[in-house]
Amino acid sequence: MTATPRIAFVASQAEDAQRALSTLTGLHGQHEPADADVLVPLGGDGFMLQTLHRHGHLGKPVYGMKLGTVGFLMNQHRGGEAGPGQGLLARIAAAEPAVLRPLEMTAETEGGTRVTSLAYNEVSLLRQTRQAAHLRIDLNGTTRLEELVADGVILSTAAGSTAYNFSAHGPILPLGAGVVALTPIAPFRPRRWRGAILRAETEVRFRVLDPYKRPVSVTADSHEVRDVVEVTIHESHTHTVTLLFDPEHNLEERILSEQFVV
Repeated sequence: MTATPRIAFVASQAEDAQRALSTLTGLHGQHEPADADVLVPLGGDGFMLQTLHRHGHLGKPVYGMKLGTVGFLMNQHRGGEAGPGQGLLARIAAAEPAVLRPLEMTAETEGGTRVTSLAYNEVSLLRQTRQAAHLRIDLNGTTRLEELVADGVILSTAAGSTAYNFSAHGPILPLGAGVVALTPIAPFRPRRWRGAILRAETEVRFRVLDPYKRPVSVTADSHEVRDVVEVTIHESHTHTVTLLFDPEHNLEERILSEQFVV
């Protein structure tokens, strides 16, 4: 990164984010993402994920600022970002990197279509109707659970483990531990199964056992595919993204703090 980085600001449609976009581009200029040294998304976690899916292939570090409802993956937005010391350029220069490797999902539908997508937070399978989903779970080609009867199931990265996964009573995972969380959603059978912590390189395959009577959809972050019959997920071998965080509140500290909230 150059001494004065070229910044590409991108913003959600929220009023506060658009106002900050106007101010910050006036102060620091604006570059296209492909020509920038760093991307600065302005919004919430949902917009951060949109930015990663849209521009992650460029390999640029990403320093997000919270101007939305939820901002676990973002830094705090502060006024006076032009000045020295705690100005935006100083914050970017002092930021600590967190390298994330997303999950790569391949879903096959009833019609024979194959859809691939990345997930930086989680891949979730959900029942499409009032009837529970019936799923078989294979790990590295070996069947580990013949039939899970539940509302669905989640496979989460460490970065996403504090989100939907945690709401479904899944574990919070340390960043850099090289593991993912497999968490059932409202399991009915096996009633006492609460999921598993797996090595990140594990290939996880879900087979929908009764797709016509009990249809299931799959969502990789916000990309939904309906009427799936089989979903295969593994950690991506080719994609990474680097998020930048203020040292006093980096991603590792945030994940640790979430485990001591009372």
